Amino acid sequence: MPHFSFEYSANLEDIVDISALCTVIREAAIETGLFPLPGIRVRGFKAEYYSTADGNPDHAFLDLSIRLREGRPQDKKEAATQHIFEALKDFMQGALKDHSIALSMEMRDIDASLSPKTGTIRDHLPS
Repeated sequence: MPHFSFEYSANLEDIVDISALCTVIREAAIETGLFPLPGIRVRGFKAEYYSTADGNPDHAFLDLSIRLREGRPQDKKEAATQHIFEALKDFMQGALKDHSIALSMEMRDIDASLSPKTGTIRDHLPS
């Protein structure tokens, strides 16, 4: 049930394909082997209103947050964090080179006893 959510400044849409970014994050998550395929969810949220650094409207940001159920080994989470962040940086390389962008990421555990889940996605995946 890992949730991959990112917030981004609205001006980023002019220079980054947000839909393709969702795909890059999903594929990088799968590559780690840490997350069960049926539970991976990637979504982006545009911040229409924001103020960054000195207030220059040309500055942009993207912040990726990963929430996952507790219990995975720390070294595996650290390796997954590095792998996904590298994929994110690679995807953003051209935009980072030519534009003022703050790029950040955080992975954190969810207390399973406080996070009930149900769903049927597994029932609809090819065998």
